Amino acid sequence: MRAWTARVRRRRASRVAAVVVVGLAGGMIGMLLGGRVETPVGPADVSLSIRPSWNGGTTVQIPPLGSLQLDSHWGPVRLNAQIAELHAEPARRLIEQDGELDRLAETVDDEVRHGVAVLIVRAAVFAMVFAFLAGLLVFRSWRRALLSMGAGAGGLVAICLLAYATFNPQSISEPRYTGLLANAPQVVGDVENIVERFSHYRAQLARLVGNVSRLYAATSTLPTYEPDPSTLRVVHVSDIHLNPAAWDVIRSVSTQFQADLIIDTGDLTDHGSSPEDRFVEGIEDLEIPYVFVRGNHDSDDTQESVADQKNAIVLDNETREIAGLRIYGVGDPRFTPDKTTRDDNVTAAQLKVLGAQQATSLRAAGPAPDLVAVHDPNQAEAFSGSTPLILSGHTHRRGTKLLPTGTRLFVQGSTGGAGLRGLENEEPTPIELSVLYFNRATKRLQGWDDLRLGGLGLTSALIERHLEPDPNRTITPPAPTSATAPTPTQWPSLDPTEWPTRPPTQTPTPTTPPATTPPPTSQPARP
Repeated sequence: MRAWTARVRRRRASRVAAVVVVGLAGGMIGMLLGGRVETPVGPADVSLSIRPSWNGGTTVQIPPLGSLQLDSHWGPVRLNAQIAELHAEPARRLIEQDGELDRLAETVDDEVRHGVAVLIVRAAVFAMVFAFLAGLLVFRSWRRALLSMGAGAGGLVAICLLAYATFNPQSISEPRYTGLLANAPQVVGDVENIVERFSHYRAQLARLVGNVSRLYAATSTLPTYEPDPSTLRVVHVSDIHLNPAAWDVIRSVSTQFQADLIIDTGDLTDHGSSPEDRFVEGIEDLEIPYVFVRGNHDSDDTQESVADQKNAIVLDNETREIAGLRIYGVGDPRFTPDKTTRDDNVTAAQLKVLGAQQATSLRAAGPAPDLVAVHDPNQAEAFSGSTPLILSGHTHRRGTKLLPTGTRLFVQGSTGGAGLRGLENEEPTPIELSVLYFNRATKRLQGWDDLRLGGLGLTSALIERHLEPDPNRTITPPAPTSATAPTPTQWPSLDPTEWPTRPPTQTPTPTTPPATTPPPTSQPARP
């Protein structure tokens, strides 16, 4: 008797599970087929649709200019929005008449909400109809078909509740742009506009609609990017490694985003040889200040060649004010262009000790700089607490982290695609660089755009925007440590005649912090 009861329960559970699965499958098919609607948003008609996705979010298609990815919500479906048509007269008023953008901000949120509501209702009707038909087709029972419809409706409600609970209005401030580099600044706008002027979702949405309208209103040429005058824009590059394509990329980005200066955190060349000195002449073509700190692949001759360029500023254990920013930079103490002929036993700990010594001298020299530029992240991290921002490179892997002192460490990828080394892997190393946005008044980082370029003529770009969550946070000086400067016995035991040394001391200029005594070391050829 007990076994028979267990079998009945298992059969019932199987039937219920089958009804639920069929209802959910039919409901999903119906939702995808019926989840399409066209709605007016400002001067444009926008086509909204639902697509399956593992991570949710929203995609804004702006054909043929590119697309934006927004982490607007989490769930198994993604909202697609595509510009179907732009009405010329409303777009012209939006661009030319003062106050139109503010009035758009008052209505655009309601327009989007109305469009999404119509989309949900339409998707719900289709989902329940298809769930009912799927149940009727599979089970040949009206009762089970109705239960399947209920399961489909339940699944739709669960998706809507999940999207509502995880809705992130901040996502429109941090889009990922994919498309032509020439269109990028016009589409994503300026960080300062969003951080300072548009703190609400509806205003951010209105700004995006305004940017798109400007693009579509163009005829033969795209409109000129108009950056916020209160924002200072810095292009951060690193590890170019003798790739001539990098100059075209840097020139294009600095022009499109109207950058104020460029900061290069080293490894401009591969071997630091005399023939490579001709490569640095591409700096003058950029026509804006080019700040350079030496990497482990750059020789002293490389540094001198960079200094000879009329728009270049070489920083080697000194602080300079450039384009309104106080920047401290120090060159890498090592010169190891070829690991096949030079041993490399320098540890990260040894580099941190050297960086701590330099950071102590910097703090004793006067007011904290607005940013510090160092090639190796291990050496760079020792400046934590001495500045709000540290820029570095060397690893060919981009990343950033907020250190316990409040200092942000920013590691750039390879703007030269790692040179010939980038071809050693199955996939070439991408060309990466970033546009950093600073407030001109506070000199603090407000946000940044991470760019990854490729494609025909290196004109296609993937851009991810990030906002600094607390731009004006307090920077806490580091706690005193008992770390001592590295002595010759602490460094790798090599034959001194084999050390690829730099001069053991540097003579600081009168306006710079006291120079340190970097030890003779070596560094791997890769990075």
